[in-house]
Amino acid sequence: MTGKLDYRWHLREVMSTRGMFSTTDLRPLLAERGIDLSPSQTYRLVVERPERLSLKTLMALLDILDCTMEDLIEPVTARSVRGKTAASGGGEESAPGVGGFRPRRARILPPEE
Repeated sequence: MTGKLDYRWHLREVMSTRGMFSTTDLRPLLAERGIDLSPSQTYRLVVERPERLSLKTLMALLDILDCTMEDLIEPVTARSVRGKTAASGGGEESAPGVGGFRPRRARILPPEE
């Protein structure tokens, strides 16, 4: 049986290697190619992992960044149980940038007199 597939979205990293560090740099370049996205749509495209992406937008990104699909989209095998990974405190599936930081339960102490 074939494992379930997932992907990693590398748009932000590819943009930074091309000297583009702001989502506002990308928006006019997309507009030149007929892709009219709002500032919030452009931000989400760069910062979040898109669940749906039109082929026209993908082709515009490849043209703007002079890269291939393999540079933007990395196929990976999905883990069967994601909850256990997050609860165990790490692994590759944890949110980027948070490292070992996890919320802790608040302690209620008696008032000092």
